[in-house]
Amino acid sequence: MSTQTLPAGLTVGTYAIDAAHSEVGFTVRHAMITKVRGSFSDVAGSVVLDEDANLIAVDATVAVGSVDTRNADRDAHLRSPDFFDVENHPAMTFVSRSVAVGGEGFVVTGDLTLHGVTREVVLDVEASGVATDVFGNARAGFSAETEINRKDFGLSWNAALETGGVMVSEKVKITLDVSAIKQA
Repeated sequence: MSTQTLPAGLTVGTYAIDAAHSEVGFTVRHAMITKVRGSFSDVAGSVVLDEDANLIAVDATVAVGSVDTRNADRDAHLRSPDFFDVENHPAMTFVSRSVAVGGEGFVVTGDLTLHGVTREVVLDVEASGVATDVFGNARAGFSAETEINRKDFGLSWNAALETGGVMVSEKVKITLDVSAIKQA
């Protein structure tokens, strides 16, 4: 794998996701006319670079109970058995199986587990930069996106609309903006 798509200064090692400076978001069509966006505030995981500073592994765990769509009633519904069922399935996880250079970054293929169901997904990942923060930590930035069909993960609740169509689309766009700190 070529290192030319990685930012200068990115070095070998494991980088831990900094939840305070990262976001896992989603977008879903609502009532067939608009998009609703939400995010999860509780995320952990790592990005691993090999001796040639090639991206080789990604893993992440998201506490789905940390969902925030800026609407308390909707968030409570998303946490309920109709959707995430956080009591029985408190986390969404991603574990990479392969990484390849592609496009302007990487194509990371892995297993996404949501609502107790595991499916292969492909993330388009871009390494967005490196910096040393005010505390002397080496940081790396990554962004990624993918699209899933929520029904593939057993998230099938919906309501028919009088005008035709359904309340919530099956397609969900997932986006990640990650700041990760190099571990000693």
